[in-house]
Amino acid sequence: MLSLFETSKKLKEKVAIIDQSGAYSYEKLLAKSHGIASYLLEKKNDLNQIRVAFMVSPGFDYIAVQWGIWRAGGIAVPLCVTYPFNSLQYVIEDTEADFLVVGAEFEEILSPYQQDPKIKFISTKDFQTAEKKTLPDISKDRGAMILYTSGTTSLPKGVLTTHANIEAQISTLVDSWRWNSSDYTLSILPLHHVHGIINVNSCALWSGATVQFLPQFDAKTIFEIFMEGRVNVFMAVPTIYFKLISYYDTLSKESQKAITDRLKTFRLMVSGSAALPISVMERWYQISGHYLLERYGMTEIGMAISNPYQGERRAGHIGQALQGVEVRLCDEQDNEIPLDKPGEIQIKGPSVFKAYWGKPEATAKAFTKDGWFKTGDIAVMEAGYFKILGRDSIDIIKSGGYKISALEIEEVIRTHPSIKDCGVVGVPDEEWGEKVVAALVTKAAIDIESLNRWIREKIPAYKTPRKYLIVEDLPRNTMGKVTKNELKKLF
Repeated sequence: MLSLFETSKKLKEKVAIIDQSGAYSYEKLLAKSHGIASYLLEKKNDLNQIRVAFMVSPGFDYIAVQWGIWRAGGIAVPLCVTYPFNSLQYVIEDTEADFLVVGAEFEEILSPYQQDPKIKFISTKDFQTAEKKTLPDISKDRGAMILYTSGTTSLPKGVLTTHANIEAQISTLVDSWRWNSSDYTLSILPLHHVHGIINVNSCALWSGATVQFLPQFDAKTIFEIFMEGRVNVFMAVPTIYFKLISYYDTLSKESQKAITDRLKTFRLMVSGSAALPISVMERWYQISGHYLLERYGMTEIGMAISNPYQGERRAGHIGQALQGVEVRLCDEQDNEIPLDKPGEIQIKGPSVFKAYWGKPEATAKAFTKDGWFKTGDIAVMEAGYFKILGRDSIDIIKSGGYKISALEIEEVIRTHPSIKDCGVVGVPDEEWGEKVVAALVTKAAIDIESLNRWIREKIPAYKTPRKYLIVEDLPRNTMGKVTKNELKKLF
């Protein structure tokens, strides 16, 4: 991780960050983060892995605070800027944070901590007064960051990564996706998540590229920024691509052609954090000339598997193991099985996290006896490419003696002309063990009986949903991933 700062020292006047307040060079970023580190240190020489929670809007100040925490020897705990107080409280108190750094716009929601004797409440305005101190030397095996799992299956767990873990996650992607100093990317993803922090911001800044921040999603503004001609790398979640497609389809033919011509000049477009519907991938290719690079990763491992930068990007597949990452498939007893048989993805390598914060039992349970991390995701290899079948506890439905992939059924249903989106889950059933059910977001009125007949022409009868609900939208977390436990409650 500390190599990130060494790279920055060589760039000086190169623009690192553009946000709503202006453009900032690498030199300014280093100076600001040094001042923040000095303020946090006060009379100490080293924070020695003190947890520093921070809630700062995406942009220059966010990066400066994050870097300042790292440079002072602290563990960065980024807070989601859209969470309610109870969710923020859970993270702050679970990490036992000593410091809470707060942007002015968030002081009100976090005001209960202003008088808390157990935590030092710091406004970002306070950093103006810091005198620069000599910063500590930090070994790469020390804790660097705690990010929380999405909590789609259970209470969120704090994932502790070291500087060495983060450095491995960044350098692997920089090499695999050919990041360089001439790149210019748009940062629109939440910054309490590995996708935004590592894949976008850290890879760009490691490479000497420029990051432009857009704090809130707006399809019109994104296309306007694209048309300015600077962005050449773009990363987003499937929901964002779906919304960009919807907006594009409202435009005039002339505007559409101009956007398509511009998008074709991009170097790289990536989708992740949730399964990419094949229909979205194909439509985006028609619009942009790019097959989105789909990849596979988790908070605990960074990115592990990816479609190639050069070569076939296969729809519905996540690709091959990234360099330096070991991948195997295993049965329920953690025995390695052939890659052409469905099994749990297990990962080993320098990018794998150190521990779940304060949860030694959960940490031990997450690894096999020989040190492989158990992802809980079920996959199979087809003609050299891994394909995700679903998450063992949620997307694999055990019905009537069969193991059924919810993702496979969803992909079929989404191809129906009247379906906008869908979510498939298994609900408890005395006869079947679990019953396959589907929530539908429709484009137009639909007859369920005729839909059911249509589905049965596409997939075997035992995979066909036995109950349907029409909903306005699917419940999602901040990364756009459907929260299937919430979806189950609807049934």
